[in-house]
Amino acid sequence: MCRSIHTLHNLEPAVTEEEVRAAALQYVRKVAGTTRPSRANAAAFERAVDEVAHATAHLLAHLVTSAPPKDREAVAAKRRARAQARYAAAAPSATTV
Repeated sequence: MCRSIHTLHNLEPAVTEEEVRAAALQYVRKVAGTTRPSRANAAAFERAVDEVAHATAHLLAHLVTSAPPKDREAVAAKRRARAQARYAAAAPSATTV
């Protein structure tokens, strides 16, 4: 799964249309294998983004849960901490010779 696609369900404040569209765009980019379609494929690409966004919004509107909503800032802070740890582990260590 793309790291830039995040859980959109059960967040407070609720997810926006822009966030749904951004997730749909990332999904279509991943499936298509390109970040920008050619002119010949642009219409199909945009139509796919629209359809995935619509399906995502429909899904989110119909999901139910008894769990309390998650705080967006707390979720974002956890993501940032994980990313910082991941990138720190991947960075080459400086050694003196």
